[in-house]
Amino acid sequence: MKIVCLDAKTLGDDADLTLFSQFGVFEAFDTTSLEERIEHIGDAKIVLTNKVLIDKEVMDACPNLGLICITATGMNNVDLEYAKHKGIMVKNVAGYSTASVAQTTLMLALNLLGKLAYYDAYVKSGEWVKSPIFTHLAQPFSEIKGKRWGIIGLGNIGKEVANIATAFGAEVLYYSTSGANHNGTYRQVSLDEMMQTCEIVSIHAPLNEKTRYLVSKEQLLMMKKGAILINVGRGGIVHEGDLAEAMDSKELFVGLDVLEKEPMEANHPLLHVKHPERLIITPHVAWASVEARRELIRLVGENIKDFLRQ
Repeated sequence: MKIVCLDAKTLGDDADLTLFSQFGVFEAFDTTSLEERIEHIGDAKIVLTNKVLIDKEVMDACPNLGLICITATGMNNVDLEYAKHKGIMVKNVAGYSTASVAQTTLMLALNLLGKLAYYDAYVKSGEWVKSPIFTHLAQPFSEIKGKRWGIIGLGNIGKEVANIATAFGAEVLYYSTSGANHNGTYRQVSLDEMMQTCEIVSIHAPLNEKTRYLVSKEQLLMMKKGAILINVGRGGIVHEGDLAEAMDSKELFVGLDVLEKEPMEANHPLLHVKHPERLIITPHVAWASVEARRELIRLVGENIKDFLRQ
């Protein structure tokens, strides 16, 4: 039996994929373009894909295909209805990155709140050596304790962030993007109340018709002076053009791990904001701690075992 991974590079150069060799002949491609999909899959029975599109054209051209393993939680890169029609099983992986994404959320919040980049640069520039006093407080920073932390999307990751924020002494509020999420521990509020009253807002929601551009010009202008906005959910929930304009018109601090189009486009408006020191952008890495990727690979292996038992 042949097993193919179409975009192994998305799992990291340090990822150990030898686990999959126990199931048959395993071949891994660093990347796969749209034109290469059918050639790379060939007569494989099992295909692993993170972001490579598997559609009707591919399924029709690869008749031996029996299982599509998505090495992620989101399944929008596979035509699920046509896979069902063809009798092809599709398996994703959920829950593997909760701790990793929550940790990244906290990392972004602490860096922005504590002005870490400024103080690190100050010391490394040699300016501290010249100081007449032992300290340097040019950039005021504050604590999470006593702040209102609003969470958009109180799923598993949102709840983990809520636990951490509570441990730091924040008052946690949440907004349910589906309207169906009710939690007795934290107070549910409207989006407007959250944007107007919270010093920190973090996004942990999926991208769908209810969340696309959920945070746009109107909501951004509601935010408090000096407030922090973090998006580790999905690009497209925050309108990035509006965000760049809002950052230029008021004092906002922003941490993003996701963008609407990835990789980032050249001349993106966020590359030209007036105060880049108030912005941190990471290249969609929140999910990808060493431990999370190791767990992801293990769970993909379990999905293959389940398929082979049938």
